[in-house]
Amino acid sequence: MTVEPLLSERGAPHSPDAEVLDEITADYRRRLADGDVEAPLLGLRLVREHRLGAVRLTADRGGRGDTLLEFFDHLIALAAADPDLAHILRVHYSVVEELQRTPHRPENERWVRVVAEGGLIGGASSEQSTRAVGGQSYDTRLIRGDAGLRLSGQKFYSTGAQFSDYLRVTAQADDGRPVAVIIPADRTGVVHADDWDGIGQRQTGSGTTIFHDVEVFGDEVLRLGTKIGVDRSRGTFVQLYLHAVAAGILRTLAVESAALVRNRRRTYTFATGDPTADPQVLEAVGEIDAIAYAAQALVRSAAADLAPALDAARVRGVDPELENRAAIAAARVKVAIEQPALRAASRVFDAGGASAIRASAHLDRHWRNLRTLFSHNPTVYKARVLGDVAVNGAALPDSGFF
Repeated sequence: MTVEPLLSERGAPHSPDAEVLDEITADYRRRLADGDVEAPLLGLRLVREHRLGAVRLTADRGGRGDTLLEFFDHLIALAAADPDLAHILRVHYSVVEELQRTPHRPENERWVRVVAEGGLIGGASSEQSTRAVGGQSYDTRLIRGDAGLRLSGQKFYSTGAQFSDYLRVTAQADDGRPVAVIIPADRTGVVHADDWDGIGQRQTGSGTTIFHDVEVFGDEVLRLGTKIGVDRSRGTFVQLYLHAVAAGILRTLAVESAALVRNRRRTYTFATGDPTADPQVLEAVGEIDAIAYAAQALVRSAAADLAPALDAARVRGVDPELENRAAIAAARVKVAIEQPALRAASRVFDAGGASAIRASAHLDRHWRNLRTLFSHNPTVYKARVLGDVAVNGAALPDSGFF
């Protein structure tokens, strides 16, 4: 009996969202066949209708109360179904974590209700400027004038912003302190340029968002902590999130590579046998399968290290030791899986032969999507820090991006 690699979620429970994920998968396949030019609008509608954005809200606040490990299982499955859709939701899920941290602030409850009702909160934080990435200094300004608060500036890499109901936007206040505001995504003065031209993750809306003198109300302003290196688990969450998306891509790659060989009819005159019996072809598929399994296992292991830090932040406040342990675990995942993952995305062509390079096969998307995800926070810097920790017991960088 033939079993497709990873299709039965080896080592992970069956997804409670299986039927919805089947619909999302079918829509993703249709969009690929149409040329990968359409955003995942059906998937976003399903996420809202089934309130999948609330799975990490506690049950008493209107959510499903998923544990962190359950959440990452859900995320890997969602990324296997549609990696663009999973990536679009990255900021939303990080905001859900942020809203539940202690001390519980009354101003957060408004946004908790939005999430519980199925609303999505995207974000815009990164700027293309000369400033070092990962700090808390912004060109975007929140200015108080005669007409009240006004937001002006420009953000890039604003993944998912144009598909969200609200936006969490970072800015510099009059007094120089960093702040965040949450505003409707369609408020007057907000422009979604939709100019993302990356080689992968093409329908994530990861381009420019512009704020032209946007009105902001006082109850839409959130206070931000300034000790990034202590309160770092939010950054760790979004870093590990990217690699869960990569694990989902690899899971689909493993399934597709096995199906490719199973249905392959042609081979070379000097091959050792038919494709399904050719040891060299089978070796390529086996390597892809093993890398996909390892990526999933590493993400789940790091999630187990991150869970105590997030739990502590919800109940008693930030625990620096737990925060650092989680950050190191997430960095190890990145360093460990990047090159094997990119190799796996190339090896599918060893398994499929020349016919696999046809554009209609869409197999190149896996490498492009993985390369795009891994370009967030270059691995060379993460590896260097891990080495410094191992050799010298160095402190982690004071950055939200580690």
